[in-house]
Amino acid sequence: MRTWRKQARPQVTPSPNIWHWPELFELENHAQDSTGALWQELRERCDWAGLDVVDIGCGDGFHLPLFAAAARTVIGIEPHPPLAERARARMTGTPGVDVRIAPAQQLPLADASVDLVHARTAYFFGPGCEPGLAEAERVLRPGGMIAIVDLDASSSPYGDWMRADAPQVDPAAIESFFQRHGFDSASVDTLWRFDDRETLEKVLGIEFSAKVAARAAREVADRTVPVGYRVRTRRKPAGLLRAWAM
Repeated sequence: MRTWRKQARPQVTPSPNIWHWPELFELENHAQDSTGALWQELRERCDWAGLDVVDIGCGDGFHLPLFAAAARTVIGIEPHPPLAERARARMTGTPGVDVRIAPAQQLPLADASVDLVHARTAYFFGPGCEPGLAEAERVLRPGGMIAIVDLDASSSPYGDWMRADAPQVDPAAIESFFQRHGFDSASVDTLWRFDDRETLEKVLGIEFSAKVAARAAREVADRTVPVGYRVRTRRKPAGLLRAWAM
């Protein structure tokens, strides 16, 4: 059994939005999944009530209270110290919650110590994330689950804007990668709903280049944006271990 040991920290790719605009990203988080469809899908796949949960790439901790309301313990993992400090401040006084500074490739957790590893639009973007997948597998108990929530680059209109800014993104290749690694994936459609048009356009401005943000603003008629996600889950076998190609 291999337990976590402190090693040289791998290089972390800065987040292009929340690292630079945490206050604006907070408004974006409030707007996301206004229908609750993502949370419903997650609960149906793995109800975390009474379980030990890890949120990888937790940012400033926006999702931690939602897990903490039902989970036994919650650990937020965030590589960017200023965001980790914001997450700690958010969760001050909440029992059973801890925030640790670390990358997805080096989780400061013991083997087989958690029941759910959750990551939302953080690190696990397809080919190249194998070290993080291996770490998630290490820290999960038998029967535990890794749940990855990511934007669906094949879903219009948001996916169209993503590909316009990052034409190297290949939704089919990403899908193939997760299939090859044993994940069950589902499409989830939801709405981003903003309180006002000004906030919507500011959020588009931190998500896309100026040219694509202007295009997106023209194509959004009101204060809501249809956004497609992929929810990907893989359960760690409770019996004979299955080997995934890493």
